[in-house]
Amino acid sequence: MNQRFYSLDVFRGATVALMILVNNPGSWSHIYAPLEHAPWHGITPTDLVFPFFLFAVGNAMAFVLPKLEAAGEGIFWKKIIKRTLLILLIGLLLNWFPFIKWDNDELVGKPWAYTTAEGKILGVRIFGVLQRIALCYFFASVIAHYFKQRGAFVVSAFLLLGYWFLCVAANPADPFSLAGWFGTKTDLAIAGEAHIYRGEGVPFDPEGLMSIFAAIVQVIFGWLAGSYILQKGKTPEMVNGLFVAACLLLFTGYCWDMVFPINKKIWTSSYTVFTTGLAMLILAVMICIIEFRGWKGWWSRFFDVFGKNALFIFVLSGALPRLLSLIRIPGGIGADGKPVHFSAFSWFYQFVCKPILPGEPKAGSLIYAICFITLMWFFAWILDKKKIYIKV
Repeated sequence: MNQRFYSLDVFRGATVALMILVNNPGSWSHIYAPLEHAPWHGITPTDLVFPFFLFAVGNAMAFVLPKLEAAGEGIFWKKIIKRTLLILLIGLLLNWFPFIKWDNDELVGKPWAYTTAEGKILGVRIFGVLQRIALCYFFASVIAHYFKQRGAFVVSAFLLLGYWFLCVAANPADPFSLAGWFGTKTDLAIAGEAHIYRGEGVPFDPEGLMSIFAAIVQVIFGWLAGSYILQKGKTPEMVNGLFVAACLLLFTGYCWDMVFPINKKIWTSSYTVFTTGLAMLILAVMICIIEFRGWKGWWSRFFDVFGKNALFIFVLSGALPRLLSLIRIPGGIGADGKPVHFSAFSWFYQFVCKPILPGEPKAGSLIYAICFITLMWFFAWILDKKKIYIKV
């Protein structure tokens, strides 16, 4: 039964919008707690955004995969390999972009790798959000194609349990800490220290290869949910099934957290199960209010346009601030006696958003993020109005 589910479009668009919002605060030093990732174990609303997007990728696969399979084995492999490689390349180039940077008062090329005066080895990050999306999409598509629904569920269970076993077997004494998790050594060996993220203060990449096992399952679960929705159609039975499955996953994830902590940064199996349950629950509610009740309007339209050009708008949200950072606006003399410069966006935050509530810097940072997401929505709306849909 091939029916259109507008609620799936709204869910995907809302996820993209929230992903852009949390990635673009006015200041990383001033963020409200729900808009920050959990320090390590645990979960915040921000930690739901990426797994929800992978779940939405799986939903979309339920509509696209049957067409690819019907076109034949050659077309299937050609399409998924092409899409995977393109997204991988875009992700890598986005990490490198804009390929030049300011060095004192001079624009120089941004090197692939270099050593600082302090002896730190730095360079272009190899892993990233788009790279993870590409690899998860590839492996989930192959598993779904060859193992079908029942087999894919069994493979998913094997991946979730196998990842748990790998973590514990590699370091039984301290498997789930930043220092004790096994994946960092492998990621360093594959990518090299210069190309690993340092957000935790040490070389550690939350989108590295070794934490991808459970993330692949996130896409498979999204595909299973999307396939179920298509098979059952717009019926109460379908929604009831989603609610029951969501509750079972939430309960399983919560229980598993006691021995395999929910953790976004190493993407634990309990994290995949728990966030899939939440995604399924929210999707079921959206199906009820949009498909059955017809409660849609400006709010659903706002999110819908993000979903129409999801990849392009996400890339634009990362590329535009980096590009505009090359434009330096004089900002006087700093406390160290050196000239201060602002980019266009940092100037807007400093002199427009921040003064609105001068005693609350977090509010100014949030106001900037809301302005930025509004700008991205405007670009998405223009593209949708002109019927321009940029797909990979």
